[in-house]
Amino acid sequence: MAKAAPAEQLKLLGLQGLDAKLKSLANRRRALENDPRIKDLEAALSVANGELGAAKVAVHDAEAELKRAEADVEQVASRIQRDEARLNSGTGLSKDLVALQKDIASLNKRRSDLEDIELEVMERLDSLRATQARQQGIVDDIQGSFGTIRSELDAELATVEAEASGLRAQRTEFAAGLEPGMLAIYEKTLARRGVGAARLFHGTSEASGMKLSPGDLAEIKAAAADDIVFCPDSGAILVRSEEWA
Repeated sequence: MAKAAPAEQLKLLGLQGLDAKLKSLANRRRALENDPRIKDLEAALSVANGELGAAKVAVHDAEAELKRAEADVEQVASRIQRDEARLNSGTGLSKDLVALQKDIASLNKRRSDLEDIELEVMERLDSLRATQARQQGIVDDIQGSFGTIRSELDAELATVEAEASGLRAQRTEFAAGLEPGMLAIYEKTLARRGVGAARLFHGTSEASGMKLSPGDLAEIKAAAADDIVFCPDSGAILVRSEEWA
């Protein structure tokens, strides 16, 4: 059985206290890193960006449609201008001039129809641009919230890390003063069990929170004061004091 002086074993409670604080800080760090608000905002931002992308595509398509409508109107207007110039010149046969007048009337009707289409596209484009602007506002708001929360979390994480860094330095210094063999057993137990050492107080293991059975207590009572004993439930080193029984 591994051995260490009772006074040395008692020092393990101080080391365990530091490790418990470090574990609490590690849990706090994980909680901050996995803040549900971040995941919710990321999901909302993904949806909002998708809708913004769709709005941009709709605006782009409408802009292209407007350019085509404008080109169609311009083409018809140019043709009307040419035909009117020919008509006003008065050159040509009478029947040709009559046909030209009919063509101009038809072209004017065509231009009116095309201008109606152009106007409809312009109105639709205005509406689509307004939708895009609203969606951009939603994305900006989410990104703003994300940035605010991220800054808060980063500040808290920095505080946690600063505290943990100080505790790690304190632990290193404290552990350097412990008996190497006992420390090695503690470290191995801590790694395997999550708790390295705890008091045995009035027959109860503070590692497991359970009262030991009469048989387990009898075995511990039979052990020498410098024997290192373990909690039968948690596996942690049990540190005995004058009140342990």
